[in-house]
Amino acid sequence: MATAQTEIKVTLEIAAEHGITRDEYARIQKILKRDPNITELGIFSVMWSEHCSYKSSKVHLKRLPTRGKLVVQGPGENAGVVDIGDGLVAAFKIESHNHPSFVEPFQGATTGVGGILRDIFTMGARPIAVLDSLRFGEIKGSGEWRVASGESKTQPGTNAEALTAHKTTEEEAAKNRRILDGVIRGVGGYGNCFGVPTVGGEVAFEPCYSQNPLVNALALGIARKEEIFLAKAKGVGNPVIYVGAKTGRDGIHGASLLASAEFTEESQQKRPNVQVGDPFMEKLLLEACLEAMKTGAVVAIQDMGAAGLTCSTCEMASRGATGIEIDLAKVPQRETGMSPYEIMLSESQERMLLVAEKGREPEVLAVFKKWGLDATVVGEVKDGGLLVVKDHGKVVAQIPAHPLAEEGPVYNRPIAEPKARKESELDWFHFAADGTELTENFKKLLASPTIASKHWITEQYDTMVRTNTLAGPGASDAAVVRIKETKRALALATDGNGRWTFLNPKLGAMHAVAEAARNVAASGARPIAATNCLNFGSPEKPEVMWQFSQAIDGVGEACVALGTPITGGNVSFYNETLRKSIYPTPVIGMLGILEDASKVLKVAFRKEGDVIVLLDGATSAVGAQHAAPLRERAREFSSSEYSKTIAGIVAGEPPAIELAAEKWVIDCLVTLAESGALQSAHDVSEGGLGVALTESCFAATRLGASVAVPEDASAEYALFGERGARVVVSVSPEKLTALRNTARQYGVGAHEIGKVTGDITLRIEYKGHPVVTGAVDGLRDTWSNSLQKMLKVQ
Repeated sequence: MATAQTEIKVTLEIAAEHGITRDEYARIQKILKRDPNITELGIFSVMWSEHCSYKSSKVHLKRLPTRGKLVVQGPGENAGVVDIGDGLVAAFKIESHNHPSFVEPFQGATTGVGGILRDIFTMGARPIAVLDSLRFGEIKGSGEWRVASGESKTQPGTNAEALTAHKTTEEEAAKNRRILDGVIRGVGGYGNCFGVPTVGGEVAFEPCYSQNPLVNALALGIARKEEIFLAKAKGVGNPVIYVGAKTGRDGIHGASLLASAEFTEESQQKRPNVQVGDPFMEKLLLEACLEAMKTGAVVAIQDMGAAGLTCSTCEMASRGATGIEIDLAKVPQRETGMSPYEIMLSESQERMLLVAEKGREPEVLAVFKKWGLDATVVGEVKDGGLLVVKDHGKVVAQIPAHPLAEEGPVYNRPIAEPKARKESELDWFHFAADGTELTENFKKLLASPTIASKHWITEQYDTMVRTNTLAGPGASDAAVVRIKETKRALALATDGNGRWTFLNPKLGAMHAVAEAARNVAASGARPIAATNCLNFGSPEKPEVMWQFSQAIDGVGEACVALGTPITGGNVSFYNETLRKSIYPTPVIGMLGILEDASKVLKVAFRKEGDVIVLLDGATSAVGAQHAAPLRERAREFSSSEYSKTIAGIVAGEPPAIELAAEKWVIDCLVTLAESGALQSAHDVSEGGLGVALTESCFAATRLGASVAVPEDASAEYALFGERGARVVVSVSPEKLTALRNTARQYGVGAHEIGKVTGDITLRIEYKGHPVVTGAVDGLRDTWSNSLQKMLKVQ
């Protein structure tokens, strides 16, 4: 890497070290009408990095639906904003901090949370909740299991080129446990100290995330509609003010050369590229920014996130169709001898840049002084559209702002569908004979890390700070927080299934949207909008771009069908290590409105004698699939958590999806919640009907269930199949007729499958024979203690 001195002569080799290609360098020369100096090259390298410019994804992202009657601000600002009534808006967004969280798990996760919180209060909204969506490698050394692939060798007993063997060693598992521990401490530590509840999310485990964890953080905030702020530098002569923490050397090239490249054996040497977070400083920054905004003297404000001072200056100027001039000598610095290159590229945390009305800067500076924060006028808004960077009055960089921020390279990269997986029914899951006792298999499923209780993780989070949390982790299918001074609440859920998206990118992405919406509806709220975090491998691989394009189509189609436009999000490419990609993993954050906060639905069964009903929206397409021969159902079932856990097989296809059926189930649930007809609701997803029923017992107080599952292809298929558009609800006997009438109104099947019991046992029958039986307390112990045992935590 070239050193950060402006007198260094830039060459193509130095440009390449900055991630700038020969063609991109020629574009820079054309924009500047000269060669760039080293500071200008550094500025271009971060702004034109994959992480900041979306140069490989822009052409595809345009296909996503981003407009809706409730959308106030869509993609393009720091966060999406939707109207939630009573003159209030909700700002929310999800972003990734994957690469930093591998290099330095604690600080990577910490600064990921800090960055997404700043995105929210930059909009003028007070953050009220955080969720996280996390993926890790296997945390326990395992026996061999097999995954569908077009690149594998012949395995004994399988079809040629069908299933690749994987085995997680104890050494690798130990590394994954250390990463998980650091990430969880980072997520919890930042949110707890900052004073915002971490109210939900999801955690999953697959071998492909072993050296590339996914750390996606979502934040939600509330503001009055007229008080939303945008990052547009307006008013020639208006002062540009730097506020917050001092600038250091941490995070330099975090966006361009860490988050925009794959991991290699030298990746651990990039620890200096990971920022260091200070949640206490950020709390002061939040309060000071919101107070300064209320003075009316603030024109625009922008977080110094990825690319730091570079990003905030050029993007504000570009959006405002103005220029900005700053002098780096005025920037507060915590280290001596920093060069212009280092100051402009530093990603030190807890910093903001704002534009104030000329003559009113003393009001703004006084607010930040009150909160004990640095606040310094470092420049002003100019005519001409240029970003001009000076150092002690000497110009060290001069770049047109709009080409820098908005006219970076756009690549329509080659797309090629991977070679078809060669598989047959010999590779698929083989169902046990009817009458087989499945309790031991069920216990193994409950103990698997993706299904097992995440209590050890969530107990490290403060879920109740600010006292707005109505349903925290595990209580409901979505996190629910009240909107103060109204009777309403907001529900949020994050969902994604990388395994399904790997097997069928479009279908897997559709399922991610559908499950997120279904989870929100199962809390009683109506889904209204979504944000997405798209985690993929290298865009330079045609098969990865095919996965990405297919997933975009899946997300778009599902969002249109369910009426949930995408208001913003993040793309994270280069999630691969030593040329091995992660599963393509689109994560959806879904927001919903609950009109009456007192009618939140939770997963726990509530009363002995209540009737357990399976709401099922399956119609023609899905129904036809489930009339298919057993071998076709085995192919679908081979993509399930049960298949992976019990048989060591990942193959086939995800379940078919019918978006109309998903919409009917969602509308039915919302209506039932509004009427107060339901005692509980829990959607059927990972682990199928068996896990949904059992988790509702676990969440209850001294209750069990006696259930006869609907007859299907086999007991395992009926109990552990993961087909969507299904929700397990409980209802008091006197409201059963009302439930059936509502379900009929929406074309949703309402199948009475059992009752809540007071004997604290679980009994599940299939075709009149018990297939799963056990004391709820014993099953709960298996489920609740498994993760701690794998992590070797006492």
